[in-house]
Amino acid sequence: MLEPWMIIGIITFLIALASLFFRPRDTQWAKNLNRPKWLVFEPLIPVFWTIVFTGGALSAANIWENEPGTLSTWLLMGLYLVLEIITVAYIPATLRSRNLKVGTILGGSGVILGIVLTLIVWNISGVAALFLLPYLLWSPVGTYTTWEMMQLNPEAV
Repeated sequence: MLEPWMIIGIITFLIALASLFFRPRDTQWAKNLNRPKWLVFEPLIPVFWTIVFTGGALSAANIWENEPGTLSTWLLMGLYLVLEIITVAYIPATLRSRNLKVGTILGGSGVILGIVLTLIVWNISGVAALFLLPYLLWSPVGTYTTWEMMQLNPEAV
């Protein structure tokens, strides 16, 4: 039988795979965009997101273990799911629309939802809230980077 943490991990992984639904010509568009000079860590971004998604899954599993199967826990699982979907939608939505504003809006929405989720979770488990810390640190950086790229690429808005 699958343990709850395994199910949460599998769902997290499958949703994260959805970010791969883009076309090669869309990635070419993104490669041609001007980037901020300070964006020297771009090759590490997949590593950062792996840490973020792992932290989110661990946080969700911790919350589930505290009060398994209750209505409030299911509602929180839904909030975790919405946050991950918004986060994962960033890449395909931005690439397909060829519009950095779309990415900035999705990123900003994720930042706000991440803060709300962390504040709710903090009352249940400080450990679960700490597992969301990578999201709270990285997501604003990604959102700001996209906003900065809008300034450098006004044709991509």
